[in-house]
Amino acid sequence: MLAEHADLEAQLADPALHADAGRARRVARRYAELRRVVGAYQEWSAARGDAVAAAELAAEDPSFADEAAELAEARDTAAEALRRVLVPRDPDDGRDVLLEIKAGEGGEESALFAGDLLRMYQRYADRKGWTTQLLDLTESDLGGVKDATLAVKAREVPESGEGVWAHLKYEGGVHRVQRVPVTESAGRIHTSAAGVLVLPEADDATEVEIDPAELRIDVYRSSGPGGQSVNTTDSAVRITHLPTGLVVSCQNEKSQLQNKEQAMRILRARLLAARQEAADAEAAAARRSQVRTVDRSERIRTYNFPENRVADHRTGYKAYNLDQVLAGDLEPVVRSAIDADEAARLAAAARG
Repeated sequence: MLAEHADLEAQLADPALHADAGRARRVARRYAELRRVVGAYQEWSAARGDAVAAAELAAEDPSFADEAAELAEARDTAAEALRRVLVPRDPDDGRDVLLEIKAGEGGEESALFAGDLLRMYQRYADRKGWTTQLLDLTESDLGGVKDATLAVKAREVPESGEGVWAHLKYEGGVHRVQRVPVTESAGRIHTSAAGVLVLPEADDATEVEIDPAELRIDVYRSSGPGGQSVNTTDSAVRITHLPTGLVVSCQNEKSQLQNKEQAMRILRARLLAARQEAADAEAAAARRSQVRTVDRSERIRTYNFPENRVADHRTGYKAYNLDQVLAGDLEPVVRSAIDADEAARLAAAARG
């Protein structure tokens, strides 16, 4: 790892690397990931050297005994920190993501809740300093969201190596809402749900190569609310990847070409996710992560409006600040999932 870190540092200093934006981003992401290991190793190495020197002095002069004990404790603390960063991590943690939000059971109320989720993620991204781009959106009659695809990107590769995927990968699953629907005149609480799918985004077109001959591309007229010319021309695009049967459609843009580009972006992300899930299945013993084994149909969280409560069913997290969470204060909920996943990986590493 030390040797790889030094090699990547040399690559980043080479101007030629930055002519290829996708490759430069992959190198920078791996460099940031290894920087955590190198920093922890350097701290442990220095602490170990100090502890050895203090122990030698204490053997000759007992007055150094207390200092030697303190330095030995510092060495052990540094060793534990190094052990934590050496536990295998998700190699996609530095990636950007595509969030797909779909209304589920509950009809119009589910679509309204899906809209709440979309705005929650947009506000959370703003708080994190990320950028968002709405790639596709189909609205319901009451202004809710039938389905939406949101791209979330970090402005630069974070020093910690923890990018957008490191935080939002835990959001995939079924989100349940309990509240009195706007369509309910009797004031009864209803339960409905929306689904969230999170995909790590490919850095560029070269990372996931797609043979044009393996694509069927159909164009059609956009449906639903739209601006000038959106519903009057065949600008919507549906792409079918014939080898896998994956189907992606986009109609949010006014231009057929723009919709095709967005659809290809989503298709690459889905193919990348499928490729990585297959690799994970083959190397399950080597890469253990709760995130990779989460059933996408699993109910992961409940949003209870009457009690202003949000509860995560995987981690046991519960708080009575639902209004703040929907306003973008999602970090404590996300952090509970990150901590639970880290604890699981440490336990797996300890078992060997």
